[in-house]
Amino acid sequence: MDDLERKRVLVVEDEVFVALDMAANIEDANGTVVGPVATVRQALDLLRGGEVDAAILDVNLPDGDIGPVVDLLSDQHIFTVIYTGGGLPDRLAKRYPELPVFHKPTPPSVLTHTVASALMHPAG
Repeated sequence: MDDLERKRVLVVEDEVFVALDMAANIEDANGTVVGPVATVRQALDLLRGGEVDAAILDVNLPDGDIGPVVDLLSDQHIFTVIYTGGGLPDRLAKRYPELPVFHKPTPPSVLTHTVASALMHPAG
């Protein structure tokens, strides 16, 4: 089992069952869930209000795409995973080619493993 060592992981997902499954998987891996939240606005508010160590983000949310959240996370050098039913918009894919993108229905355990590995072995 991957161990997130109490790292704080932001979950941004507008499908409630997917968000709850993701949150449970993070907690099972000894992580602390920030959120989950379902909108860009809520995600930005959480990021401005506290620290996170990593993030798992859906792309298309009720109030727009995740671009502003990805920008803020990137500015803060926070490891981010995209989890989407579609794909990453071209402008984000070009700006952030290193972003890991997983397509639904990838199991949450795969996402948790990716986050735990990245936090254990930071790049650069």
